[in-house]
Amino acid sequence: MRIFKFGGASVKDADGIHNMYRVLEQTGHENTLIVASAMGKTTNAIEKLIEVYFEDSQKMESQLNEVIDYHLGIMNEIFDHPKHEVYDEVKGRFDHLRIFLKNNKSPHYSFVYDQVVSTGELVSTTIITHYLNSKGISADWLDARECIQTDASYRDANVDWTRTEIAINEQVSPNRLYITQGFIGSDDNNFTTTLGREGSDYTAAIFAYCLNGNSVTIWKDVPGVLNADPRHFESTRLLHHISYQEAIELAFYGASVIHPKTLQPLQRKEIPLHVKSFINPNDKGTKVSKGVALDPHVPCFIVKNDLALIRLSSLDFSFIIEKNISDIFAMLHKHKMKVDLIQNSAISFSVCVFDKFNKMEELLRELSGRFQVDHTADVSLYTIRHFQAESADFLLRKHELLLEQRTQETMQLVMR
Repeated sequence: MRIFKFGGASVKDADGIHNMYRVLEQTGHENTLIVASAMGKTTNAIEKLIEVYFEDSQKMESQLNEVIDYHLGIMNEIFDHPKHEVYDEVKGRFDHLRIFLKNNKSPHYSFVYDQVVSTGELVSTTIITHYLNSKGISADWLDARECIQTDASYRDANVDWTRTEIAINEQVSPNRLYITQGFIGSDDNNFTTTLGREGSDYTAAIFAYCLNGNSVTIWKDVPGVLNADPRHFESTRLLHHISYQEAIELAFYGASVIHPKTLQPLQRKEIPLHVKSFINPNDKGTKVSKGVALDPHVPCFIVKNDLALIRLSSLDFSFIIEKNISDIFAMLHKHKMKVDLIQNSAISFSVCVFDKFNKMEELLRELSGRFQVDHTADVSLYTIRHFQAESADFLLRKHELLLEQRTQETMQLVMR
């Protein structure tokens, strides 16, 4: 089967959903499984709903109604009949969310997050499935939670590949069109889990791996994988071909167009990944597969914002050696910090981290008991793959350099 993935930007409004239909008309739609994200900025809006649920429940209903009204506005544009069955089905999904918020007893943020945020994907795929059927394209709605089996690591679940492969092959038949959700799965107790933000690409790769798919196509609002994010850099270039290894390197350093976990299952079965424009679906875009590492071979720029730089030095000027480094990483793991860069000398250790779970104060408090701590918030990490001598000049003119690290192929700069 072919696996298509449509992100939130591609289905953010009525025009986007109409365009998805046109893409399927041009590319064909049999023997295809579509993974769709929540519409537009729905995930952000539902995250705000979760925030007020914990902090100011009086605002919860108005925030939920904002999410509902957004979807109703899209539905009113794409469905001719105001009594179409999709309205009741979508209402049922939001009613289920209300019931959960009313009756939930769990104080655990990550558990609540996964049960609530998944509504965005469930609603978007419900709307898309009904719309395609109304246009004469027969599509089956598929619940990803009954397919992707995970552990109970809420907000960052790990896939049980054996159980997942069995479940997917029991529910997916060839020669059909399926619409399923990105980002979500379920644990042994049938509670919803999520695979991490931007995990819909990973979902597509999971289905491709388990179905021995012949390709995965990620439909984006850009012509393919560019050598830099056009929101942050000028004069970007389209990369026509990237090897699996190079794509994994780019994803590891934070290239937003491909989720870091997506490529590993595809590489194991040599399933090609295409990144194409949903605006111009007949353009070739970018292909990720075996072969030449990078075509064209140009510097690639990646930026990660909202990071923190922590510099540690020993209180007694003793060396920071293996035992100290081991203890530091244990603390980073304990407080769920994502490490993006490390650098150490005889008596100092620097680490650039992403505080995904808002545990920085706890970490700094624990570190200060053992080390002298210097903490700089709101820094950016710029990574340049295949850098040239002048690659960083324009960055150094605009920002203050806090830390630099180079290998043969990669330059990394922590800046503010």
